[in-house]
Amino acid sequence: MLPSINVLGTVLEPCSMRPRTGFFRDGLCNTCWEDRGSHTICVLTTAEFLAWSRYIGNDLTTPRPEFAFPGLHPGDRWCLCAARFLEAHDEGCAPRVVLSATHQRALEVVPLALLRQYAAEGA
Repeated sequence: MLPSINVLGTVLEPCSMRPRTGFFRDGLCNTCWEDRGSHTICVLTTAEFLAWSRYIGNDLTTPRPEFAFPGLHPGDRWCLCAARFLEAHDEGCAPRVVLSATHQRALEVVPLALLRQYAAEGA
């Protein structure tokens, strides 16, 4: 199997193992056709983003032990759905993006120029 490619055209780097993220919970923003949400954008969560996500009905902060989910905190890396990233951008609370850990399939939903606007320095 060939390695996955990021939006920069290089090998996809890990997003996070703590907490374990990704559609496959393999720490990478890997995807497949069954991943209808396209969990492909590696973000650095912020308090503002997490509060907004909870407000719209996607609570990412409450631990869910039954799913081995510890709950997210500001500064955690997380594979975010591409459409959710656009929605957060439109609402003015999009988190920073780790381009090297963002899967190239995200470009089907979010233009590279927009991802670059949110690029996290040093991440």
